[in-house]
Amino acid sequence: MSHGENALAGSERGPSEELSDGGAEDLADVAEEDDGGVDEDEAGDANEAGDANDVGDADEAGADGPAEATTADLEREGEVAADYIEGLLDVADLDGDIDMDVEGDRAVVSVVGATLDELVGERGEVLDALQELTRLAVHRQTGGRTRLMLDIGGFRARRRADLSELGASVAEEVRRSGEAKALAAMNAFERKIVHDAVAAAGLRSESEGIDPNRRVVVLPVG
Repeated sequence: MSHGENALAGSERGPSEELSDGGAEDLADVAEEDDGGVDEDEAGDANEAGDANDVGDADEAGADGPAEATTADLEREGEVAADYIEGLLDVADLDGDIDMDVEGDRAVVSVVGATLDELVGERGEVLDALQELTRLAVHRQTGGRTRLMLDIGGFRARRRADLSELGASVAEEVRRSGEAKALAAMNAFERKIVHDAVAAAGLRSESEGIDPNRRVVVLPVG
């Protein structure tokens, strides 16, 4: 993939997954995520702030969080990240188109292609690692912390849709039964999505346990 192709892909700014920062994402970053995230779980779990360093986006919030970035700053982050990812793809001899976007207060870089499954991993663990490496590359060039979100092959977008559906479904089950329900262990990015879906359904949820076994518990009304 040529540098020119990368620039063209960036200008197309195709849709990319948003890393919802509404909940302290398990926020204090998901940050993301992240996501892309830094924040305090809006789902109502103050402990989620401790997940701010989770890969996948419990991003960097809190008192030590980065100053608010301008759109130009975020676009610069996306350009640096795109160049870095393009270099990785060239080294690995993989083809992929790179789209850059700005969503809210974070840069989002998405890579799409037919041969990228190995860059994602079974549950996104490889993608999470690549995201952290990309953030380090951006930090090295810009000198600032970044909440940049990396998606490959639409993995995060699909995962977000699946978890939103799960959160809504479990919320309805808990509403009917009146009994709390614990879900499988998830990373901060995933928990944030479930918390948001449960809150949208009018119920409350919290996180319990210690990573990597931290999980969402959906609570009945009252």
